[in-house]
Amino acid sequence: MLTLPIKKKWFDMIASGEKKEEYREIKEYYETRFQNLFGAITIYPSSIFSERYEYELLQGNDVPEEIRQDRVQEIIFRNGYSKNSPQLKCKCILRLGKGKEEWGAEKGKVYYIIEILEKEKFDKESSMKQ
Repeated sequence: MLTLPIKKKWFDMIASGEKKEEYREIKEYYETRFQNLFGAITIYPSSIFSERYEYELLQGNDVPEEIRQDRVQEIIFRNGYSKNSPQLKCKCILRLGKGKEEWGAEKGKVYYIIEILEKEKFDKESSMKQ
């Protein structure tokens, strides 16, 4: 399972159900983590292959069987870096796209979009025990 730190504003919006997506920049740091969790491979735009003008995310049957994973995975969003910080455990899917500015995305920028399908109830006591 992957744990991602998140700012209080976004954490509270996810906890309330208002925010349904979290964004991460497309870079090697997240590419590796998302490949391990979702079995996803990121294809980058390239001048070598003129048909590649946009990012592409390969998952499921489009990736080698040895890295293939279920499309829905659990991610823990933690408000801060302390092990005692409040947490949400969410079932999520991964895709690429442009995020919503009101949810923290820059206008026109392509991100890894972690779409939150459902979240587990949590309380401070249970999140402190994890």
